[in-house]
Amino acid sequence: MTSGKNHDRITWLCLPWIFIGTIIISKDLLTGFVVASGFLFSGLMFGPDLDIYSVQFKRWGYFKFIWLPYQKYLPHRSFFSHGFIIGTVIRSLYLCFILLLLGIVLGAIALITFPQIWQWQQIIDNLTVIGEIYLKEIIALFIGLELGAMSHYLADIIDSWLKKRRKKKTTRKPQRRIKKITSKKPQPKRKVNRR
Repeated sequence: MTSGKNHDRITWLCLPWIFIGTIIISKDLLTGFVVASGFLFSGLMFGPDLDIYSVQFKRWGYFKFIWLPYQKYLPHRSFFSHGFIIGTVIRSLYLCFILLLLGIVLGAIALITFPQIWQWQQIIDNLTVIGEIYLKEIIALFIGLELGAMSHYLADIIDSWLKKRRKKKTTRKPQRRIKKITSKKPQPKRKVNRR
């Protein structure tokens, strides 16, 4: 499995290409920026290795505790953490759920503190309007998050394949030498006359 430092290197090396490629495809600088930002965030902090005590997990600092239930219920490299698209969907939904819980708690505090100003229905309506206005950017962000996760999956797959290939080569060489040695017929010992 590729180390955290190598995943970081891959993220930084691919970032300019993701940014330029998105601008060429979408013909929009903002979309390029949003996809590249999602890619960078996914590569450094929001990738598949949040299911273990990893570099990505440590980067959450004081907030890394929010990923502990995620780690507990998802085994490392499972389909639900390292699966194509599904891994990003589950991590996104999980983070949205945590933010929703936090929003409800903060909203309840605001409602108690400022009952005339804080209105739940108004907040929900505003979030709905924001979702409709920025739908293109939300999709671009998800694409960036998935591209960051894909760079992680591909690096792990390629690294595992190379290690298996190296292992096969090293296990083959000693077997050939053993066959050559055992295929030789033992020669009888010569008696030496000493007088």
